[in-house]
Amino acid sequence: MRGIFKQLLTLWLSLLILGGLSFLILQLPPARAWLWQHTGEEVFLAQVKGVSDLLGDRLRPRLALASDAAIDHTDVSPFGVNTFLEQEAEPAKRTRAIQMAADAGYHWLRQEFPWEDIEIHGKGDFEDRRHEPARSAWEKYDQIVAAAEASGMELIVRLSNPPGWTRSQGEGENNVDTFAPPDNVQDFADFVSAVVSRYKGRIQYYQLWNEPNIYPEWGSYAIDPEGYVALLKAGAEAARAADPEVVIIAGALASTINLQPADAPPGNSLNDLLYLQRMYDAGAAPYFDIMAMQGYGLYSGPTDDRLHPRVINISRHQFVRDLMVMNGDAHKPIWIAEMNWNAAPEDVEPRYGRVTLEQQARYLPLAYRRVLEDWPWIGVANTWYLKRATDLWEQNRQPEAYFRLLAPDFTPQPVYERMRAFTHGLGE
Repeated sequence: MRGIFKQLLTLWLSLLILGGLSFLILQLPPARAWLWQHTGEEVFLAQVKGVSDLLGDRLRPRLALASDAAIDHTDVSPFGVNTFLEQEAEPAKRTRAIQMAADAGYHWLRQEFPWEDIEIHGKGDFEDRRHEPARSAWEKYDQIVAAAEASGMELIVRLSNPPGWTRSQGEGENNVDTFAPPDNVQDFADFVSAVVSRYKGRIQYYQLWNEPNIYPEWGSYAIDPEGYVALLKAGAEAARAADPEVVIIAGALASTINLQPADAPPGNSLNDLLYLQRMYDAGAAPYFDIMAMQGYGLYSGPTDDRLHPRVINISRHQFVRDLMVMNGDAHKPIWIAEMNWNAAPEDVEPRYGRVTLEQQARYLPLAYRRVLEDWPWIGVANTWYLKRATDLWEQNRQPEAYFRLLAPDFTPQPVYERMRAFTHGLGE
């Protein structure tokens, strides 16, 4: 018995010494650099936990990514940025914003053409009578298109946000929210046709809807992948009839782990992977050329290699890619609709994680480096976002404000300057 006790004591002492040595080794600069490169964590204890997560990944089945497949719409500049140009009251400010995006090396402007701002008062009515004198509702969008062309930029136009007249529950206390889909998908198809016809030969890429798997982007309706596919089908067919060269981008899926959506807000959201599979089951494949999803880093950095279906990080798009391959869509790319880290001040709720301005400026170029070097199935990644027209988000202390590249008065943030240096350095 004494011999067994001695052996156990020796074993425990050996494990203790080994653990202590490992702990010390992991704190050496080369080890810390490796931990950062694979976990996206900068704090040591978080890096150690990240290693255990990576080891757990090895126990799960390998993903089918088909990295060597011929993938459409990936031979493009990956640099896109989200804009709110329609909110700028002055055309000169829209032009200035576009030029500053171009100066930072961006090629794509992901810009919403809100349905409610174009077909405002009723079906087929494209006059804006909200102000005196009345004017064409197209005027602002014509100027945006022309300004983008003048700066050598391409538009990714998002079509969503229906006017109230498209829904019987569009007004009053029974309102189903401004983002909710129309009662009749043909109304959406007709709007899509009107936009695509007007800009035929000038705009090629259209995203039909946005984040249909979460509230509030599907309104207060129950999440409905099959309903979205009906909307997508109607819109895609109308767009292709108006312009055979058009490229259809599916509504960007929000990354969420909710497996049991509620029937009403705020819990009516559905896991993006379950939602996408139901889209495929409902016959969505012929009606989109590009899959879109959000690509926020949230709580870890751009080097995070961890893969867990219940964790949202920069690498989550690999699960979506795996699902696409399994459904016969290896030839289709993923375009990231929104990507960045949130540099919210300490007095603002860290709803989307929190990084410093220096970290944000360092992380975003590294994410684009990964798109260029590691993820061949990603075509364009759109930074969220260039600027807002006003400082309302800042006044309300909303964390959404602090993804910005430019302040509302056009003051460049550190991340803008770092992106400009990064993109300009690629050609050297």
